[in-house]
Parts: sequence; structure tokens; C-alpha cells
Amino acid sequence: QVQLVESGGGLVQAGGSLRLSCVGAGNIFNINTMGWYRQAPGNQRDVVATITRGGNTNYADSVKGRFTISRDNAKATVYLQMNSLKPEDAGVYYCYLRQGYSQFHEYWGQGTQVTVSS
Repeated sequence: QVQLVESGGGLVQAGGSLRLSCVGAGNIFNINTMGWYRQAPGNQRDVVATITRGGNTNYADSVKGRFTISRDNAKATVYLQMNSLKPEDAGVYYCYLRQGYSQFHEYWGQGTQVTVSS
């Protein structure tokens, strides 16, 4: 089992920045992709950014150029630097981890709230 613990959410004014962190614990081995998803009230959980073990990244179009995902494989940690935040970036941000490749397990953090005031 893997446990994911997020931190770094909060309230910020539009145009501001936040940095989210997610640390994995437990049976941390063979970690594949890590990432961040966002869920706004009444909406489904959508991908924000993902990063592979080798460092390849993908971003939702809405955050390209403003958000940066990174990871520390040795610490089983993934980060999301969010700049130039907009009210539409608000929601609960969930950390995601995929363990394994052809056969894999997926894990989610408990979520951290991001609120952006206009």
C-alpha cells in the first residue's frame, strides 16, 4: 500500500502563486507516473499535470505556461508550482501515483483545497 499526503493548498488572490507538495509513503517502489488532478464543485476530477519517472510532463491546456510539475524520485515526492493563479484554478487538488507498468496500482491523496479570490 502507498499513502499520499498533500500540502500547500490555501487561499490566494488572483495573480498569486502556490506550491503544492505530495509525499508518498509505505511500499514506495516501482513508481511510474505521478501527477495532480483538480475537482471543482459539481465537476468531475480532471488532470492538471502529470510527470513520468523519466521526467516527461503533460499539462492541461488551461495551465500551460503557468504551472510547473516536478518530482523527486528518491523522496517519492511530486510538486506543483502554480503561478498567475486565476479564479477558475480553484478546487480540490488531488495527488496521483501510479505504481508499476504493465500491471499497475493507482493511488490518490486526500486532496488539498485551493481557493483563488478575484
